[in-house]
Amino acid sequence: MQPIRTVGIISRPDIARGNDLVPGLLDWLRERGIALRYDPVTANYAGSSDGFPRENVPDGCQFVIVLGGDGTLLSAATAIGNRQIPLFAVNLGSLGFLTAITPEEMYPELERAMRGEHRIGQRRLVCCDLERGGNIVARYLALNDVVVSKLPDAPMIELETHVDENFVCTYRADGLIVATPTGSTAYSLSAGGPIVFPTVPAFCLTPICPHTLTNRPVIIPDSAQIRVDCHVRDDGAYVNADGKMGAHLHRGDRLWFRRSTHTLKLIRPPRLLYFDVLRQKLHWGERG
Repeated sequence: MQPIRTVGIISRPDIARGNDLVPGLLDWLRERGIALRYDPVTANYAGSSDGFPRENVPDGCQFVIVLGGDGTLLSAATAIGNRQIPLFAVNLGSLGFLTAITPEEMYPELERAMRGEHRIGQRRLVCCDLERGGNIVARYLALNDVVVSKLPDAPMIELETHVDENFVCTYRADGLIVATPTGSTAYSLSAGGPIVFPTVPAFCLTPICPHTLTNRPVIIPDSAQIRVDCHVRDDGAYVNADGKMGAHLHRGDRLWFRRSTHTLKLIRPPRLLYFDVLRQKLHWGERG
């Protein structure tokens, strides 16, 4: 990592302890000669109005501190875009698979990061193109997942799915999740999908409430290209990326999924291992 001269901060709104935590963090960084760029939410906690639009916060930063939960981190990942800037994620939410640093650990871990005594985890993203009438009309990038879902009042949808032009099946279901290893502990897990170790080069196809009970989640290599032909009524289904509404789908729309060429960098404490996080967050039994 480059010498730390400028740090960005992105915060979740309505944090109970934000009015105490954020001013102290800003003072701590300024005492060390660090220039700051933060979003309007962070500025509000500090009692000022000099925040930058969230997408401009990362400009010129060596890393960005995220104060919130996994949802805030996903929003920060969108703001980072293609910039190769690490995120230092502090968990102020509830579950927090990605935001694993606690507020109590924040300053010691920041000290380590400033000295370069940290690990950077690389997380692969999934890219999805929406094809309509032979033209690409939208493109989505997601850290966790891209989801095709029916609307609440719509009938079951049919999603004809191919992997590298090989026909898999036509899912008759409430939807389909295309998840990265990072997203395997998010919506896919709730829908019955497996937990995939973050460095495994794979995608998981997880149907949502499939009509055929033998339709199970499938792991495929992330070098593959996935094609989903949407046999849905117009505006009866939609696609979203990392929980953000993308577009309503039309009959005949086609979705193309592939591995993104970009990765998201997460600053991880040296002591923290993935299975430690799983045990803590999922309340798995400790070693006897």
